[in-house]
Amino acid sequence: MDGLINVLKPPGMTSHDVVSFLRREFQQKKIGHAGTLDPQAAGVLPVCLGQATRLVEYLSHDHKEYLCELTLGITTTTQDAWGEVIEQCEASEIMLAKIKEVLSSFEGEVWQIPPMYSAIKLDGVPLYKLARKGEEIEREPRQVYIEKITLLDYRHPKLLLLVNCSKGTYIRTLCHDIGSALGAGGIMSFLLRTRVGNFTLEDSFTLEEIQEFKKGALLPLTYGIAGLPKISLPNDHITRLKNGQAIPYIRELPAHESAAVLDEQQNLHAIVSIDNGMNGTCLLKPKKVFHLE
Repeated sequence: MDGLINVLKPPGMTSHDVVSFLRREFQQKKIGHAGTLDPQAAGVLPVCLGQATRLVEYLSHDHKEYLCELTLGITTTTQDAWGEVIEQCEASEIMLAKIKEVLSSFEGEVWQIPPMYSAIKLDGVPLYKLARKGEEIEREPRQVYIEKITLLDYRHPKLLLLVNCSKGTYIRTLCHDIGSALGAGGIMSFLLRTRVGNFTLEDSFTLEEIQEFKKGALLPLTYGIAGLPKISLPNDHITRLKNGQAIPYIRELPAHESAAVLDEQQNLHAIVSIDNGMNGTCLLKPKKVFHLE
């Protein structure tokens, strides 16, 4: 079985728990998710089945959107409401103009130090396992891109934010850093992922709905390549690509590392690399091919 499912992950389950549930439900060995959600978080979790698992890398690079609540006046070991309290204070109410100024300073390219309670690995060991032992190691800052932070509501000490950001962004860390910049400290007290690329909250399925609809919840492979340029080719060209041959293409394509190759019925058959040549021509080289049933 090949396809993708737009899962509405409930709070209280890990992303791995969701995959295990669907593996049993569909009796599917080859299955994986794109973009881990914290156990306490809810929202969009794209899950790939069969040949769609080969598209995880493209889904993981998609921009994401989150609805989160930031509570001021508190810091914890996990930068969220479920960690051990490190410091708590009666934060005085902050002027709205100051809050908007600080929020805008976090838009664009920013550096984040990944939290200890994260799935990042050191010598094969996830950092959260070291953190649970009371260990803390130095982490290298990582650059992420925050496209937009929208303040939806402010009722001291809580801010409701809508965040559009790149892959690799830790919303817990963003809340912590915003709280620090406001001089009050802060934690993430609620998180809902509302979008991953073209997977939206409105189109997601609960686990109960997936149990009911089964294959009716499956999306075609093309949902996993929304961020790639698309090329339609005749069947003989597709066959050559699937046999490992590079083929010339009489049109220059936008600068991009890869493109998706579709047939006339818009079925996905291959991911190719693009070598642009001279005079509006390029060479398509197969990177991944998909053998549809």
